[in-house]
Parts: sequence; C-alpha cells; structure tokens
Amino acid sequence: MQFELPLAPGRPEPADDRWLTAGARRVRLHFVRNRRARRYILRLRPDGNARVTIPRGGSVAEAARFAKRNTAWLEKQLLRRELQPIRARTWFLGTEILWRGEWVRLEAVQDAPDVIQFGGERTRLAKSPASEPGASAPGFDAMDLRPAVEGRLREIAARELPGRVLELAAEHQFPVRRVVVRNQRSRWGSCSRSGTVSLNWRLIQAPILVRDYIILHELAHLKEMNHSRRFWTEVARLCPEFDQAERWLKAHAGLLS
Repeated sequence: MQFELPLAPGRPEPADDRWLTAGARRVRLHFVRNRRARRYILRLRPDGNARVTIPRGGSVAEAARFAKRNTAWLEKQLLRRELQPIRARTWFLGTEILWRGEWVRLEAVQDAPDVIQFGGERTRLAKSPASEPGASAPGFDAMDLRPAVEGRLREIAARELPGRVLELAAEHQFPVRRVVVRNQRSRWGSCSRSGTVSLNWRLIQAPILVRDYIILHELAHLKEMNHSRRFWTEVARLCPEFDQAERWLKAHAGLLS
C-alpha cells in the first residue's frame, strides 16, 4: 500500500506548476508526496487531471519539470481516453453494464415491479417506482437504477473477493492476514507489508482472468514491495497471462471513474 501525504500546508508553489498544456488540453497537476516512492511518477486521473508523485527528498519544482518532459505521453493518454466509448453515468432499463467481463442489460422482472435483473442476478429496489404519484408498473423508465445495481455489485464483491484471495494465497503460500473490499477511484488493489490486501469492488465486473491477476499482483507484493524486475518475474510465474489482463485493464480504465 502506498503511504501518501499531501503537500505541506503553507509551502509556496509557483502558479504555473499547477497546470500543463498537453495538445489542445489544459491539464491540472496534483502533486502528492510518497515517502516510499523511488522516482517521480506521472499518472492521468479518471477526471482528466494528472497526478505527479514526489519521492522522498523530491521537490514540487522538479515534479513540475518531470511532468513537462512527459507532455507527449500525457497527450497520448488523453487522446486514448477520448477515443474510448463513453459509458452512461445514469443507468436506466436497457443500459448495458459490465458483469464478470461481459456486457449485460438491465431488465425489469415480470410481475415484480420493484425488482430488476442483470446477467442472472436480481436486486430489489428500496422503493418501488410504481408507488410514485402518477407512475404505472413497472415505472422504471425515468428512474436511475445505478445506486441499486452498484449496491448489489458491492454486496457480491464483498462476499466473493475475500474468499478468492484466501484461496490463491493458500495455493501459492502467501501469508494474508486480512482482506478488505473498498470503493477506490484510483486503483484496483493494494497490499501492505502487514499482509492486508485491499481490492476494488469493481473487480466483480472484470473477467475472471483479470480478477485473479489483480489478486496475484497484490500477493506478489508480499515478496517484493516494489515494481522491480524481480516483482514482475514473480507476477509472470503466478499469472503467465498477466499481459492479457493488463491490456483489458487499460482498455477499461473508465470503470474507475
């Protein structure tokens, strides 16, 4: 797990260090200190801004120069994101969502005005839309189903993911002490030196290969708490098809937004 600290309050920062022009876009830079980082790291955030990680002993000024040197990379990432299909922020009947790596449609359940289904799963709404004044069953047409569906997805993730972590940890003899399922917006998973594995509930939407890869990736950190060549050798041993999983994750980065 990364231990990140915000910039010290009151530290003066040049105004132009906060923005970067990448192609036709003005990108906001967010500087984050990480005591365990060994180098400067630039990442595009889901909101279109960029995060610059500052290692121990680093400076905001050098982080800004590092980001500027990598403007071409940032522009390429922005273009790639723009070319990705935009998924609906609001989910209605007929909306397609990812479920175990497949696109499935949200559908009403016949004779059950407060139940919707997707990919063989069902969830009951806290309040039936048919109970609204002037609504007629099933009455879902103008109702945002995303909160209810995501709630169901998180329930399934909390039930399934910890068990799968423990299965893989036992198979490969990794000492896991605790598994946490979280609502993370910038990462799929993390692992602490103490043996706590944290996973993003959205992994339940990914293919089985991708889900297991993320788990094995985090377990590998129990041997190598870095991303060195030895770490990736361990990942390849645990998950020989990890490159395929990485491609899927890059293509579906929008899931974290």
